[in-house]
Amino acid sequence: MNHRAFFHHTKSLVKLAYPILIAQLIQNLMGFVDIVMAGRVSATDMAAVAIANSIWLPLILTVYGLIMALAAIVSQHAGAKNYLAISKQTYQTAWIALTLGISLIALYYLIAPIISPHIQLEGKLKPLLFDYLHYIVWGAPGYCLYLVLRNYSEGLSYTKPTMVISIIGLLVNIPANYIFIYGEFGAPELGGAGCGIATALVYWAMFISMLIYTFSSKVLKQASLFDKFYWPDYLEIKNILRLGIPIALSLLFEVSLFAIVAIILVPFGAEVVASHQIALNFSGLIFMVPLSLAMATTIKVGYAIGNNNNQQAKDYTQYSIVLGLILAVFTATVTILFRVPIVSIYTNEIPVIELAANIMLLATLYQFSDTVQVVSAGALRGYKDTKSILYITFISYWLVGLTVGLILGITDWIVPQMGPYGFWIGFIVGLTTAATLLAWRLRVIQRRIASAS
Repeated sequence: MNHRAFFHHTKSLVKLAYPILIAQLIQNLMGFVDIVMAGRVSATDMAAVAIANSIWLPLILTVYGLIMALAAIVSQHAGAKNYLAISKQTYQTAWIALTLGISLIALYYLIAPIISPHIQLEGKLKPLLFDYLHYIVWGAPGYCLYLVLRNYSEGLSYTKPTMVISIIGLLVNIPANYIFIYGEFGAPELGGAGCGIATALVYWAMFISMLIYTFSSKVLKQASLFDKFYWPDYLEIKNILRLGIPIALSLLFEVSLFAIVAIILVPFGAEVVASHQIALNFSGLIFMVPLSLAMATTIKVGYAIGNNNNQQAKDYTQYSIVLGLILAVFTATVTILFRVPIVSIYTNEIPVIELAANIMLLATLYQFSDTVQVVSAGALRGYKDTKSILYITFISYWLVGLTVGLILGITDWIVPQMGPYGFWIGFIVGLTTAATLLAWRLRVIQRRIASAS
C-alpha cells in the first residue's frame, strides 16, 4: 500500500466523516436527554418514552435509509459536473420524502384507534405512549425534508452543515422538553409525552435551518435548488425508489433483528434484558464511527465514478476499510479496558454490571466485522449497487445470525443453552457473513467496471 496516498485519501475521508459522526452522536444524545428528562417525572414517563421510541425509530430509520440514496445520486452527478440533474433529482426525492412524512401521520391515525383497545399497559403508561406518538408524527414531514437537504449537501461533499444543524436541534430539544414536560411558560404539563412535541419541533427547526443554509450558501450555488422548480416526475421517482428501497429495507432488517432478540430474551429475566440493552446501546454509539466513515465513502466513491475515475473509487474503498479497522482497534481497546466503568454509568446493580461487561467482551469482536460490512455497503451505495446489500443483509442477519443465535441461545443442540451470549455470538457470525459477502460483491463490481473500461 502506498502510505503517502493512504494518508492523503484518509485525510480527505476524515474531513468528510467527522461532521457526520458529531451529528450522529448529537442525535443519539437527544434521545438520551429525552429519557433522562422524562425519568425525572417518573419511571412510567421514562418507560413511555422508551417504548414509543422503539416503535418510532424503526419507521423513521426506514425513511432515512430510503433518502440516503440521494447522497450517492448527487455525488455521481457532481463528479460528472451535471449540476442540473442534481437539482432535478433532489426535487424528486423531496416529493418522495413529503409523501412519506404525510403517510406516517396518516398511518398513526389509521392504526392507533384499531390497536389501542387491544394493548394492555399499566396505569398512565398507555395514554403517555399514544400521546407521545400523536405529537411526534407531526414532525415527520419536516424531518423527511431535512434528510433530503442533508443528503443533497453531503452528496456535494459539504458535511459541516449537518453537524451545525444537529447542534441547533439539540439547543431546541432541551428547552422544548423542559417547557412541555413540566408545563412551563403557560404550556400544558404533559410529562413524558411532552418529549414528542419537543422532538417534532426539533425536526421542523432542523429542516428550516437547513433550508436557510441551502438558500444562502455560496458553496451550493453551483447546484442551486432555487433556479428552477420541478413537479413530480414519476419515472425519476421510480428510479430513486429502485435505488433507495433496498437501502431502507436493509436498515430495517438490522434494526428489527436487535429488537426481536430483545423480545426473545424477556423470559431470561429483567437482569439479562437490561444487560443486553446496555451492551447494545453502547455498541450503537461505537457504530456511529464506522457508519460515518461509510457515509463519507459513499460520497467519495460516487464522485469518483461520476468523474470516470474507477481507480480512485477503488482506492477510496480500500483505504476506508483499512482506516475503519484501525479505528476499530482503538474502539475495541477502549471497550475492553473501560467496559466496567462504562456499564456502571447505566446501572449500579452488580449482577447487571457483571453480565453486561462480559457481553461487551463479545462486542469487541463484533466491531471489526461491523466495520467491514458497513464500509463495504457504503462503497456499494456509491457504485449504486443497492439490491445486493438488501439480499446480503437479509441472508446474513436473519437466516444466518438469528439462526445461530437461536440455536446457541435457547437450545442444547450444540452446547448447553448460552442465553444472551449465544445471541451475541449469532450477531458476530451474522455480521462476519455480511462483511465477507459485501466485500466479495464489492470486488465483483470493481472488476466488472474495470473490464468494461
